[in-house]
Parts: sequence; structure tokens; C-alpha cells
Amino acid sequence: MKTIVMKFGGTSVGSPEAIRSLAAIVRAARDAGDRPAVVVSALSGVTDLLLGAAHAAADGDAGRARETSATLLERHLRTLRDVAPTAEAVRDLISDSLDQFVNLCQAIAVLGEASPRALDAIASLGERMSAPLVAAALEAEGISSLSISTADIILTDSHFLNATPDMEATHERAMARIQPVLAGGGVPVLTGFIGADRRGAITTLGRGGSDYSAAILGVALAADEVWIWTDVNGVMTTDPRIAPDARTIPVLTYREISELAHFGAKVLHPKTIRPVVERGIALWVKNTFAPANPGTRIVLEDEGWVDGGIRAVTAIKAQCVITLEGRGMLGIPGIAARTFAAVARTRTSVSLISQASSEQSICFVVPYPAAQTVVAALEDEFRRELSGDDLDGVTASDPVAIITVVGAGMVHTPGVSGRTFSALGNASVNVVAIAQGGSECGISCVVSAQQADDAVRAIHKLIV
Repeated sequence: MKTIVMKFGGTSVGSPEAIRSLAAIVRAARDAGDRPAVVVSALSGVTDLLLGAAHAAADGDAGRARETSATLLERHLRTLRDVAPTAEAVRDLISDSLDQFVNLCQAIAVLGEASPRALDAIASLGERMSAPLVAAALEAEGISSLSISTADIILTDSHFLNATPDMEATHERAMARIQPVLAGGGVPVLTGFIGADRRGAITTLGRGGSDYSAAILGVALAADEVWIWTDVNGVMTTDPRIAPDARTIPVLTYREISELAHFGAKVLHPKTIRPVVERGIALWVKNTFAPANPGTRIVLEDEGWVDGGIRAVTAIKAQCVITLEGRGMLGIPGIAARTFAAVARTRTSVSLISQASSEQSICFVVPYPAAQTVVAALEDEFRRELSGDDLDGVTASDPVAIITVVGAGMVHTPGVSGRTFSALGNASVNVVAIAQGGSECGISCVVSAQQADDAVRAIHKLIV
């Protein structure tokens, strides 16, 4: 008997049909003798609506919260009527949750500011409504279940919007609260995305954090496997919307999936990988709407991979190249340290770094919306050097995309870089910057936003 943590994303709970598919998957696992614990996201699109109304309230538009509440109430109750028509307690809980949402937005409108703590309280409401709804649907299908808020399970720090869990305390709580449900033959339905700090304030694990929740709970419950259920057949060689001939990758190493998760692949949250790999827990990515498809299995490094060369190509868009240059930089120690310390003070993540051996320029890539904030921070840090002409200036590019070629076997396969850049050249794609990690698991290059899709399609043709 295996304990399996199954995470279902927004599209996997986004309609009555999807929820019935979820129930069929849970039933099949139980029939096979396994013990599933279910982690659910908010219904698709709900978190964006909640946060959009919260930000509107901060700008003085309190009426949008009432409109959003009415829309979400109608959607959730319509779904509930379809999958669990007699679940009166869940109907009341959904109504109460949305009343709380309106009250929070009214408070934000009065203050004129949406604090991180308030945003977490609002963002969490999607999962706090979906988990009881899914539990009721399972009960209606004859599957004993219990909705449990992970605010009572996952203990975190007080870093609102992107909290970090206390794994030891979470393990103790999970074993005390969730394990008895599993042992009794029930299916716990857990809220993804959320936890709480020591004062009981709701926290969230960052956008996409339901994947992370599944990994945390998989470790806390000493699960045998974690299954991430989504709306595609596992991890694909690239985005099928860009390259229609994209296909599922049967097996990926943890290192490969980490590269893909970081550089734009939307299947797994980047934080998901670490806690699972540290415990050797099997990780699968599967399709809720095609459960017979084997999906993608994530394996340890020492299990090897099927072939060498390129396994996947991905793009992360809406990026900007920041360049710091000047002949006065040559041979001066500490320029790079000061540069990235200034960027860190803006709390901006750097996606890629490239520097030539001449030391006359440093360029790096940040999300485009953060570009002007980063430029201002660098101009302030180097104001003396800029006024003394030791530095020529700090510039920000037009929008660009990072194209990343991933394959753990590339280290054993000569000529991958050559074929990659030849393919880009043949497609008339101009490369702005290049970076490769020492592991040789991934090669990244920067291209203009307009050429991003052409670059992906050109490289994807190299995948055999």
C-alpha cells in the first residue's frame, strides 16, 4: 500500500467535468490499494480575480470586489450544485468566504494600500473554497473524504507572499492530523498554496505554490510518490502552442526538470523539486483529462537518462537585458559584487548573467517590469563612477526572451552548442547574449521578443 500525494491544478478542478475526472482518478488509486492524499488549487482563474479586485480596492475601486464576489459565488455554487447538490455546509462556507473577501477589500480601500499580509489572506480564499467543494464531490461519489486547511498543517515564517515552511513542525502536524485520515481509509483534501505563521496569520508559498505544497506534504507524510496532475500529458519537449509537433518526454532527471522549471516551463513550480529529490520520493507529471497516458517520470541523477543531446527547449519571455559598461571597469575589483548587491536591494531575481573576458561590460537579464527600478538602483550605486566617466552608463534593452536548451546528456555529446547556434543562424535569429552553467545541463541565450517563437521552433527541430 503506497501513500500518494496527488496535486490537482486549477484546470483540473475548474469545471464539474474536471472534478468528476479527479474523483475517478482518486477512486482508481484506492481500488489499486493505494492511499491518496489530494491537494487542490483554486478553480482556474479565481486567484487572479481575487487579487485583481484587491489591487483595484487599493486604487480606490471598492465596487470591483462586490462584482467579483458575485461572479465567484455564482461559479462556485453552480459547480457545487452539479457535483454535490446536497452539500449545504459547503455552500454556506463559500458564501462566508466571499463575504470575508468583500470586507477585506473594503478595509484595503479605506487604507489605500494592500499589505502583503492582506493579499495573502485574500489569495488564499480560492483554495479555501475549492478544497471543501472537492471533498464534497468525493463524498457524493461514495468516497469518504475530509477537507483540511493547510493553514493548520504547514507552519511557515512570516514572509508573506512567498513564505518558507518549517519542515519539522509541518511533519509533526501532518502526522497528527492527516495520517489518521489516511489510516482510516479516508481521503484528505488539502488546500494547496497556503500555510500559516506562528501567530496563525495566513501565508502563501508564492504563485504556483500548490505544486510546492504537494512536495512539502509528500515529505511531511513520508509519501511514496507525488503526482502532479495538470492539463497536458506530462512535461513536453516545448510549448505545443509554439511548436505543434511537441511531444511528451517519458523520463527526465531532477536536474533537467529544475532547469525547465526555472526557465519558463509552466508544468512544475521550481520549488517543487528540492524537497522531493532530497527524500528520494518518486515524482510524476500526469494529465487529469487523459489519466491512461503515462506522463513524465522524474528520476534521480544516478538512474540515468534515455539518450544524450537536447531533451527540451523552453522560453521565458518579458525579460530585459541590463548592461553596465565602461573602460574604467577594466581590472577594478568589486564591480560585479556592487552590481548584484544593488540589484538584490531591489528584491529582483537575475535570470542570466554574461560577461566577456575584457571586463569592459557586464550584462544580465531581469524581468522587464523590474528594469527601470534596477537601472535606478545601479545609477545610484555607481553615481561617482558615472560622473567621473569611469563608467559609460547603465542601459536597459527592449523586451527580450531567454531561450534555454536542456539535456543532462549534453555533457557527453559533442557539438550540441554548434548545432544549436547553427539552427538559430539558419532561422535568421540574432543572439544577444549567451550563458552556460558548469554542469552543461542547459545552454541559455537571449533573443529579441519578436524572434522568441522562431528560435524555439528552430531548436526544437534538433530534438530526435
